[in-house]
Amino acid sequence: MLAGLLVLSCLSLLGMVVSGVLVSRMQRQARRRDARLAAVSVPYRVVRPLEPSAFRPRTHARRPIAERLADLLGVDMARADQYQVPWWMVPIGAFILVASLFSMVAGFLGILGFPVMVGVWIFLCRSVFGWMMDKRRNRQLQQFPDALAMIVRSVGVGISVMEAMRTVAREAAEPTGPEFARMAEQISIGMSMEDSLREMAMRSGLPEYRFFATALALQAQTGGSLSGALDGLADVIRKRLALKARGHALASEARASATVLGILPVALGLILWVTNPSYIGTLFTDPAGHVLLGFAAVSLGMGILVMRTIIRRTLS
Repeated sequence: MLAGLLVLSCLSLLGMVVSGVLVSRMQRQARRRDARLAAVSVPYRVVRPLEPSAFRPRTHARRPIAERLADLLGVDMARADQYQVPWWMVPIGAFILVASLFSMVAGFLGILGFPVMVGVWIFLCRSVFGWMMDKRRNRQLQQFPDALAMIVRSVGVGISVMEAMRTVAREAAEPTGPEFARMAEQISIGMSMEDSLREMAMRSGLPEYRFFATALALQAQTGGSLSGALDGLADVIRKRLALKARGHALASEARASATVLGILPVALGLILWVTNPSYIGTLFTDPAGHVLLGFAAVSLGMGILVMRTIIRRTLS
């Protein structure tokens, strides 16, 4: 019995070895066949790259410390010309405002005064820069359907795409007109249309501009109806703007409630300060009052931030 089991084990092992050898030989033959087919077919293969360049990820190289500090404050130096005021005025003005406010309450915060002041200064700078960029993007998005319609009408009567964009640069209002003028100037000094469109899309920060740049790049490589694509994009943008306006109208009650809830504690505090100064003065003279006042300010700020975030996420 043991001899028979030993013989069967040897035969099984031998079969596995033979199977492995055969499988390895077949794989080598398949690789050689694929290599021969690739060597024959590659010289005659027609390759035409189609790259939606406006959606290509940007490489993140190591940046200087000054640029990272600017990012901390919310400043985009590549778009510094898009701000309504010189960018350096915002950090200086925010610092003066925050320093003047904290000079009045420095005794309440003690050792925490300086880090809290720095945090509030950074938050205020980022809020102001974000507000200015959002305001510009909203204007640019509202003007974009009319610019697309202008390009579609120009192309429809036989004018070239480049001349249609120059027409938009001359006729469109700020900020759409200057952006198209910048793109036309870049093309006139030798930059390709694809690269200039990609830069304009990145500067705008709007996905609609990236779709526009990609549509023009693909149309230049493959052909097709440019008027139909741009007309459809303009129609989609108009519907999105109408839907956004309807959402703002429906959320008006929530925004009014958030405004009232944010103003009400401050208003009641001022009324108590006028009617009964000794009662409300405990918050400013007693150490326990300092703690309560700090908790009240933090909770009020967090409540306003949460309500604002909910409303913005709902409308986005």
